[in-house]
Amino acid sequence: MSSLALHDVVKHYSSGEETIRAVDGVCLEIAAGELVALYGPSGSGKTTLLLLAAGLIAPDGGRVTFGGSDIGALSSRESARYRLRDVGFVFQSFHLMPGASALDNALIKLPVCGYTVREAREKTAPWLKRLGLGERLEHRPEQLSMGERQRVAIARALVGEPRLLLADEPTGNLDTARTREILALLRDICHERRIPGLLVTHDGEAASFVDRTITLRDGRVMDGIDAELASLTT
Repeated sequence: MSSLALHDVVKHYSSGEETIRAVDGVCLEIAAGELVALYGPSGSGKTTLLLLAAGLIAPDGGRVTFGGSDIGALSSRESARYRLRDVGFVFQSFHLMPGASALDNALIKLPVCGYTVREAREKTAPWLKRLGLGERLEHRPEQLSMGERQRVAIARALVGEPRLLLADEPTGNLDTARTREILALLRDICHERRIPGLLVTHDGEAASFVDRTITLRDGRVMDGIDAELASLTT
């Protein structure tokens, strides 16, 4: 089983003459089968940390490893394969294709992984049904609510049976009951499939569904939810 680890990772951004340390010497390990919630105020580096874990951006210092392999040392082809086959990423902005059905949006990665269109549709439909979209399979994004679009994006991340789950505000557009269902589902998938999971959230209730919570402030990791942040998420 593979774990995700960040070893003294640094990521800088320039803003005029100022250098912003979005991720500032982070050391963090998420074990196989563990779902971790990452809290933090806006601008604390949460999304940057997710992008580093996904191999979508490279660190300026330190290493990001998955299963002991240095993601930053992968070739362009190996990095693309890692993102395609190993990483299930729920993006905050959905990235759904307009004009395509919920089913076709959710299965988008599978044909590239060798599935026929028929096989991809048969593999994907149960995930959408599990997420409460059984009556929306052929609906296009413009015909879906924001919460339904969110669930399509979650199905797309899960259908390929990833070895690593990353989620940026996966319940941000869902009501309370659906939020609990989705958080429980993500936790159960990490536990059942023995994969590491990291989700960024502002929802304090997520702490009841995950194995561990950490806070990111000014690019640095702290255990748990600090008191100031807890007051903002309750």
